[in-house]
Amino acid sequence: MTGGSLDEWGAAGGDRAALWAQVGAWHEAGALRGLDVAFGRFLAERAPEAPDLAVWLAIWCSAQLGHGHVCLDMQALCDAAVDTLALGDARPQGLAAMARALERDGLAACRQALDRSGFAGGGEGAEPLVRRDHRLYLARYWRAERRVRAQIDQRLTVDSGMAADPARARAWLDALFPPTPGGGTDWQKIACATALDHAFCVVTGGPGTGKTTTVVCLLAALQGLAREGGAAELRVCVAAPTGKAAARLNDSIGSALARLRVAAPGFVQPVLAEIPAQAQTLHRLLGSRPDTRGFRHTADHPLPADVLVIDEASMMDLEMMDAVLAALPTGARLILLGDKDQLASVEAGAVLGELCARAERGHYTPARCARIADLTGQDIPAAQRDPHGAALDQAVVMLRSSRRFAVDSGIGRFAVAVNRGAVAAVHALRNDPPADLVFLMPSVADDPRLEALFCGEHRDAGEGAPGGYSAYLHCVDAGPSPQEATPEAVDRWARAVLEARGRFQVLCAVREGPWGAQGLNQRIEAGLRARGWIASGHGEWYSGRPVLVTRNQRELGLANGDMGVALAVPEPGRAGEHQIRIAFARGDGSDEVRWIAPGRVADIETVYALTVHKSQGSEFDEVALVLPERGGPILTRELLYTGATRARRALAVVAPGGAPSVDAAVVRRVRRAGGLLAD
Repeated sequence: MTGGSLDEWGAAGGDRAALWAQVGAWHEAGALRGLDVAFGRFLAERAPEAPDLAVWLAIWCSAQLGHGHVCLDMQALCDAAVDTLALGDARPQGLAAMARALERDGLAACRQALDRSGFAGGGEGAEPLVRRDHRLYLARYWRAERRVRAQIDQRLTVDSGMAADPARARAWLDALFPPTPGGGTDWQKIACATALDHAFCVVTGGPGTGKTTTVVCLLAALQGLAREGGAAELRVCVAAPTGKAAARLNDSIGSALARLRVAAPGFVQPVLAEIPAQAQTLHRLLGSRPDTRGFRHTADHPLPADVLVIDEASMMDLEMMDAVLAALPTGARLILLGDKDQLASVEAGAVLGELCARAERGHYTPARCARIADLTGQDIPAAQRDPHGAALDQAVVMLRSSRRFAVDSGIGRFAVAVNRGAVAAVHALRNDPPADLVFLMPSVADDPRLEALFCGEHRDAGEGAPGGYSAYLHCVDAGPSPQEATPEAVDRWARAVLEARGRFQVLCAVREGPWGAQGLNQRIEAGLRARGWIASGHGEWYSGRPVLVTRNQRELGLANGDMGVALAVPEPGRAGEHQIRIAFARGDGSDEVRWIAPGRVADIETVYALTVHKSQGSEFDEVALVLPERGGPILTRELLYTGATRARRALAVVAPGGAPSVDAAVVRRVRRAGGLLAD
């Protein structure tokens, strides 16, 4: 782009030297990936008469995928180019002139350039890009989005038949959801009734709102009603996007089943054995094929399932949702669980966020409200009623009461304030923090408070109550002697270490830089060595090293996101000799330990510090949430909320950028471009 108007930039190609000079400058400034540039050159070579503006739009469309957007929102681009392109501090050559021209000439010029390009169509042909109104897609993502929408619309019309007899359904729901002290609307019971009525259902809610308990009760009701109706036992699959999320789901299901075995009436007990307590990753469920993007289970080879439950659905990207819906038999039931306010997938798409865009207000029609009353005895509050509610609204339920955080919990109040964008409420908490909430705003990187927070006390500081990572390293020190090192004793020691390791975690907004995961991992490791918690002179592998698996390794039973601890296991009867082995929790709801030699694990990294993205699906007693010194597009409300809600008991927010960086994160929202629900 060389001129001052989109008319000039929209002229036919010819000599594109100026275009590629600018594109190169954008790439050098970090505003474009090499992939984006290569895509633009590919199109320009095959469409030499395409306007330069069309080539730019194609490049930006590709770049948006790198930021998680399914498409380029050209209206947003014309309104606010810098924010839409997520440029942060990058100010590449020609940016100011381009932004002014886009604002002045607007969407019409973009449409005209694309119409003349030869590589953008309406989705009916073979063009590599698709323009629909103000959205520009790579054709692959446009088709995936349309398939997902068609599948959801089709499933919303299916009569599930499981609640054909309201009296029978009501008996099961009353047994599984007895009245609670204090009354109030039982949204868990309503969610269960909604899922009985629909072949597609979404249950969303924040931490502690009971999503897993709800779905376990739902599965009990489904199996019970199927049994009473003379049908075969339902084939149920339970899955999550990552290994860590699947392992946590296993634990949650096990806990919910244990409670039901104690509290549920006798007629419910037989079906509890039919509820699967073993969740798996979506890739394993679908049958990922090495070295391909495809899966073994497809529309031609569907999953053997009558019911599929997917937890942590906020982490599902568009293409994974497309693959799941394609592989799920037409008559099967799909239930999505997740927190709509959490960070979306690293990959393109925010499927759960789009599906739950209207969940807060419910939008339940009079007919739906009457049906819920018949099945549950619950009245939908007036604020959630809407005579014009859409079909999707009737299949989405938001759980609204959290049991994790007390009314006076600082973590809970902070999460609510962040979620609402309430800067003043965040200020009030910062000025008068409750006992479980701490704000640290270090002006220098070597602030001694940070070392105490991350590492805890020196080894020679006495027993006391060490904080940070020294707490779990106490457990590492307490391992059995060679004379006591029976397999059972070693496993007990490893379980204690893994449990203690899960009590504290440093979370980072970014991966790079001194305040990112990589820099903090080095810093914390050095601090622990200086305090005597890690023996000097040891190399990469030492007893107590916490590790993260970064790639699925099925042959070892490990999944991306699994965390373990390396331990020096004593050799029985051989004083002073040991072998380093990595201990992992088995992740199937049991307390068994899996031991793996370091040399067998291909992709693994130290994990004193973990990015918020990689922490999704995990919980820790205490969290230190570290923000970067400078904000930018990465620092958002969703990231702050997701990081804060990984903590159960205590949260420290570390903001080297001071209060303005926290305020900016509270205000800035992730608005992923997509058109899943567009008409």
